[in-house]
Amino acid sequence: MALALTQSVAPQPPPQHRHPDDEGAQPPTAKQQEDILKADHAKDLKDAAQLIELAEQLKEELEKNDRHVLSLSSLKKTEEIEKLARRIHARLVR
Repeated sequence: MALALTQSVAPQPPPQHRHPDDEGAQPPTAKQQEDILKADHAKDLKDAAQLIELAEQLKEELEKNDRHVLSLSSLKKTEEIEKLARRIHARLVR
């Protein structure tokens, strides 16, 4: 019985971080990895341009509004800015 307990408590190897569709797939080749990095870079540039556009729109809205009240559209822009920044960050740290 003691043997059964020690076997069930034995440390498990850390799980491999794989995409669910990659079950049984081979790791990408150098060419495939390069293509993935290029695609991610293009996505980063597109998202960064969109982030800049939203930030400029938000700035204009805040400058127009002389009251200390945040409009709903401004709040939605801040949420979208945060989402874009997180998306870019996630791709950069992979």
